[in-house]
Amino acid sequence: MGMSYWILIGAIMLMSWFVSSRLKSKFEFYSHLQLRNGMSGKEIAEKMLADNGIYDVKVISVEGQLTDHYNPANKTVNLSEAVYNQRNAAAAAVAAHECGHAVQHAQAYGWLEMRSSLVPIVNVASSYVQWILLAGILMIRTFPALLLIGIVVFAATTLFSFITLPVEYDASNRALAWLKNKNMLSPSEYNGAEDALKWAARTYVVAAVGSLGTLLYYVMLYNNRRS
Repeated sequence: MGMSYWILIGAIMLMSWFVSSRLKSKFEFYSHLQLRNGMSGKEIAEKMLADNGIYDVKVISVEGQLTDHYNPANKTVNLSEAVYNQRNAAAAAVAAHECGHAVQHAQAYGWLEMRSSLVPIVNVASSYVQWILLAGILMIRTFPALLLIGIVVFAATTLFSFITLPVEYDASNRALAWLKNKNMLSPSEYNGAEDALKWAARTYVVAAVGSLGTLLYYVMLYNNRRS
C-alpha cells in the first residue's frame, strides 16, 4: 500500500467524521425544537402514509440511535425509539423521510427498485471483497487476475452507493414536500427539518465519493502492476 492510499483513506475518514459529527449535532439541536402540533414521530409517519393512500405499512419502534429505516420486505417503517416517541423537528424529519421510502415503494420508484435488486449481490460482495482485494494485492505479480476480480466486486458496491443517492434525496424531497403542503410544521420547524435531512443526505454523498476514490486507487494499482 503506497502513501497515496493512506492519504486517500485519511481524507475519506476526515470527511466522514466531519459530516457525521455535523449530522449528530444538527439532530441534537433540532431535537429541542418542539412541534407546535404536538405530534410524535410515529403519528407523523402514520399520517403521511395515510395521506398517500398507504395502509399496508406498519410503523414500529426499533432500538438504537439513527437506526431508522424502511424495510420493503415486510413493509415496515422502523423508527428509532427517540424518533418514534419524540415530538420535535428532528423526529418529524426522520419519520417523514422513512415514509418517503414507503411512498417510493408503493409507486414503484425506479431507482429504489434498482437498488433493491442489487441488495443480495452487495450483501455477498461486502462480505468477501476486502479479502479478495488483499489477496489480489499480495499476489499482484503472480496472479493479477485476482485483483481484477476484487475490483469488479468492489465496483458493484460502489455502484450501489451511487444508486442510493437519488433514492435518499428523493425520499427527503417527498418528505419535505408533504410536510410543507400539509402545513405540518411552522416555518422554523420546517427549516430545521430541511437542514437535518440535508446533512443526513451528505453522509451518503461522502460514502459514495469515498467508495469511488478507493475503487480508482485499486484500478491504478492494477494498471501499474508491472512497474
